Amino acid sequence: MPDLRLYDYAASANCYKVRLLLAQLGRPYERIPIDIFDGDTLTDEYGRINPFRSTPVLELVPGGYLIESNAILVYLAGETSLLPAGAAQRSEVVRWLIYEQTDVMPAIGGLRFRLQTGRLSLHHPDAARRKKIGRQVLGILDEHLAGRDFLVGADYSIADIAVYGYVHVAHEAGNELKRWPAVGRWLRRVAEQPRYINDLEPYPPNARAGAGRSMYA
Repeated sequence: MPDLRLYDYAASANCYKVRLLLAQLGRPYERIPIDIFDGDTLTDEYGRINPFRSTPVLELVPGGYLIESNAILVYLAGETSLLPAGAAQRSEVVRWLIYEQTDVMPAIGGLRFRLQTGRLSLHHPDAARRKKIGRQVLGILDEHLAGRDFLVGADYSIADIAVYGYVHVAHEAGNELKRWPAVGRWLRRVAEQPRYINDLEPYPPNARAGAGRSMYA
């Protein structure tokens, strides 16, 4: 029996990042589907697992839970080559993990969610604002990746996995990635890594505004 359980929502890139890392590490795990729009995270049982009621959650069988996708990436990468051993490069990885959550996810992931679930149209002022920020994020990434293969040092790391999660679907947030050629080359490089998977699913019908039961407006 696998010693890990992943509480997981298939359309979330935060969850996809963890599945990608697990696949590339060859780690077996039990996947527990969580429908965040059918009230699964609103139960008392789930609240005991994760008081923040978010996904993903990694259960370390026989007990103990890790929440927050990038914290899970750090735990799983552990002593592997996907988390550099040196303090300077490891700190650089952490910097990108923070940037992914504070800038990449809200601008690109947040707009993707709102567009795909009918909460915003591409012409709404809030969508235009988020798209503008997303372009700034992609511009920063493109400048950083010009002349280099990966985000930190010369090697692929969990920094790449974290940022890839939402950037590879930036077109679903109204961004034509051909405008950022270094980002495009990096996306292809990530997809060429051993044991790469892409099982991120589109948002289902019950994710549309008013269609399900969740903590998301």
